[in-house]
Amino acid sequence: TEEYKRHDGDVGSSEYQISRLSTRIKQLTEHLKTHKTDHATRRGLMALLNQRNTLLKYLFKNDRATYTATIEGLGIRSRLADKL
Repeated sequence: TEEYKRHDGDVGSSEYQISRLSTRIKQLTEHLKTHKTDHATRRGLMALLNQRNTLLKYLFKNDRATYTATIEGLGIRSRLADKL
């Protein structure tokens, strides 16, 4: 997550927010592997996924190079590049 910061106090850039959300999504996914019936966590995970997708759409629309670098660095599959 730290490598996506633009400067030391950066907490608002899209790349940094996407990397923070991706870290949390991975944690919740691991949690749900052992707690299959935890529906409250599953709902929270879906909310985080939607938030990350919104930020990815914004980045795709406004800065294609940063979008590509971010998804490659985080290992996220791109659904938006198919819509070109």
